[in-house]
Formats: sequence, structure tokens, C-alpha cells
Amino acid sequence: MKSIRTRLAGYFMLVIIITVSILEVFLISAVKTNYYNNVEEILSNQIVFSSEFYSRYFPSSSLGDNILDNIDVFWQQTAAQVQIIDLSGNVLMDSIGVDHKESLDTSDVKKALQGEKGRWVGNVEYDSYNVMAVSYPLKSDGNIIGVLRFITSLKETDKAIRSIAMIFIWTGIAVVFISGLVSIFLSNTITRHVKEVTLVAEKMASGNLKIRSIKKYNDEIGKLSDTLNFMAEEIVKKEQLKNEFISSVSHELRTPLTSIKGWAITLKSSKEGEKELLEDGLNIIEQESDRLTHMVEELLDFSRFVSGKISLNKEDVDIYKIIKNIDKQLSPRANAENIDFTVWCPDGASYVYGDENRLRQVFINILDNAFKFTSPKGMVALTAKEEGENVVIRIKDNGSGISKEDLPYVKERFHKGKSSKSKNGLGLSICDEIVKLHGGSLEIKSEQGMGTEVVVILPAGGYSND
Repeated sequence: MKSIRTRLAGYFMLVIIITVSILEVFLISAVKTNYYNNVEEILSNQIVFSSEFYSRYFPSSSLGDNILDNIDVFWQQTAAQVQIIDLSGNVLMDSIGVDHKESLDTSDVKKALQGEKGRWVGNVEYDSYNVMAVSYPLKSDGNIIGVLRFITSLKETDKAIRSIAMIFIWTGIAVVFISGLVSIFLSNTITRHVKEVTLVAEKMASGNLKIRSIKKYNDEIGKLSDTLNFMAEEIVKKEQLKNEFISSVSHELRTPLTSIKGWAITLKSSKEGEKELLEDGLNIIEQESDRLTHMVEELLDFSRFVSGKISLNKEDVDIYKIIKNIDKQLSPRANAENIDFTVWCPDGASYVYGDENRLRQVFINILDNAFKFTSPKGMVALTAKEEGENVVIRIKDNGSGISKEDLPYVKERFHKGKSSKSKNGLGLSICDEIVKLHGGSLEIKSEQGMGTEVVVILPAGGYSND
């Protein structure tokens, strides 16, 4: 398996090699073009001068006569090979005596016959190196009578280009080598931090949650360090909450079990005829059994939510009807605890598509908290109405409220408030999960000493309206 360092260094080298190669090709091509243009410019200046000289001083005689009588005038301005070509492409004269059996039809000759200067680079039989030819029209009285052609070997020019190209190539190799060393160094600086973060993660995985990753740079690896540290802190916090939860549940289970066992022993040892004692004992055993059942149900619900096995029996449910039934169910408790419990919802019906028993569980759980944290002569209000495309249920009290420190966490699993009335920290978490499964949301607004408002928002409309 290739390490990240090897891959990074390889990617760096690939980019560098491609970049240097492209630059080398561009520079060598530019040098070659520049050298060839310089050669062409020299030949062009010479050939234009010779052509104009011929047109000015030898326009009266024919091209053939001028070649015989004034042959030296054509090459006295240049050291290049000189050719004179007629309109048919036949070579009338060659300064180095090359015998041309066929007419010339190179691109430079064709352009010259059309009245323009032409350039051609290629191979010739009498030279092992490339040559450059520049052709220019010869005119008499404004008419083209032939072509003057200067040819020079590119031997020295190509040697100079190759020398410069070798300098560029060796320079490029040196650049690649140095860049390779730098890329290895840079990849090491990156992978070193990755290794450090990995080592910290391995120690965390082995159970050492006190160790922390040191953030050195504000980049992706730095963000990974922050995330790893945050994860460790959250695990520690959750572990602490879980331990507190287990301790709390153990204590809460022990209390009713102790009571049940105590009364069972009392009843077992009681004498016949103590009917009042028997009734009190059985009532307490029933109440404590109900408490145990409620706690077990909450634990089972929590287990289902965590495992994703919770199922809802959804149907068209009239929320207003549920609210009115809850009013009848909890009003006696409110009267017994001397709490002003008011319920309001419009006449008629308002349907949502959901599980009636689960929704009832949500409202009763929230109201149970409201009653529990509201003192006698306090107030608890339950309202429900449609707002736009939602049904909004508000449960408000003027009880003890929730502290700023606890408020962000009250819906988290295992979280228990600082109040002694707090239970196992699962009630609101389960309520929030149930509401989410109905496509709604649960919001909590509270201020310590000023009371709490819980807002449940559910999508309005039954299944037939979806």
C-alpha cells in the first residue's frame, strides 16, 4: 500500500515534469523560430536589394542575356547559394553549379512567381543538413520575368539551436530534481501532521479520551484536529451522562422495589382483620408497580429509537379531539395540585396523519413536566390551532423554568436537569424523536424563574390531503 507521502510526492513530481516539459517545448520552439526568422531576414534584405538592383539597371535585356553578361551581379551581395529560375520553374543558373534536371515547384518559388516573397525549409540532395531558401520575383517594366532564389545551409544555425536546447534540457532536469526534493519535504510536512492526528485517534480508540490533538495550522488537518478533539469531548460528556443515567435509573428502580418488598413483608406478617393496612399496602404496591412500568416503557421506547425499530401506526388523527380528551384526563390532577390548567382549541376538527397514541404520549409527557415544575396556584396552558399548513400546539407554564446552561441540552438523551424533580433524562428526547417521525418539530423556550413554553409543530392535513 502506497503511503500518502509517496502519493503526494508523486503528484507533485508529475505536475512539475508536465509543467517543465511544456515550458521546454515552448522555449526551444521559440528559440528555433527566432533563429530561423533572423536567417530569413538576412536573406530577405539581400535578395530584395539584388532584385531591385536588377530591375533598375538591367531592365532592357532579357533574363538569359543578363545571366551571360552580368552573372556576378546576382551573388555579389550575398554569401548564400544563388539560383535564377524562369517562369516555368527551370533553373537557369546555380552559383555552385548544381545541375537541376527537373523544374522547381517548392512553395517559395510558387509564391515568388505570384509576386510575393517566399520561404522554404527542407532537405536538398547536395547537402546533408537542412537548408533555407528565400525566393523573390525578378521584374522588368513591372512584369515578372523570373525568380531570384537565395539558399543557405542551416548547419550552424541548427547547431546553435541544439546547444541552447541542451542548456534548457539540463536546466529542466535540475529544476525537476530540486523540485523533487522540495516536494518530498513538503509532503513530509503534510503527512507528519496526519500521522500525529492518526496517532491521537488510535490512542482515543484504545480508551484514552484525555489526550488531545494539537492544532498547528488553520487548514483541513487543523479542522480534523478540532473535530477529533470535539468528538472526544462529546464522548466523555455522553459517557458521564450515561453513567449518571445508570446511577439515576438504578436509584429510581431501587426505590419502588424497596417499597414493594417492604410492604410485601409487612402484609405477609400482618394479622387477619387488618383490612385498612391491607388496602394501604396494596395501593402503594400498585402505585410503585405503575412507576416501574412507566420507567420500563420509557427505557423500551428509548431502545427502539436507538435501534431504529420504532414503528408508528399512522392514520388520520383529529388533534383537537386528543387535546379535549387530555383536558378531561389531567384536569383532576391539576385541581388536586391547585394548578390553574386551561385548554383551548377551536371548534371542529384538525387532522394530521400520525399515530394517535404516540402523539398523546408526547402531550401528556410535556404536560407532566409542566405540572411537576409548577408550584401550587401556578398556571399551565394548553392551546392548539392551525397556522398556515401546520397545526401548532403550545404548552406554557409559569413554573421554575430551565437554566441557560441546561436549555440547549434538555432534548438530548440521558440529560438530567439540576432539579431534584428530574427523572432519567429520556422523556423529552423520546418526545422529540416522535415529533420528528411525524415530520414536525419540537421547540422549547424557557427562562429560569419565569416558566417554560413548549411548541409542537405538526404538518396539517390527513393522508387523503398528502
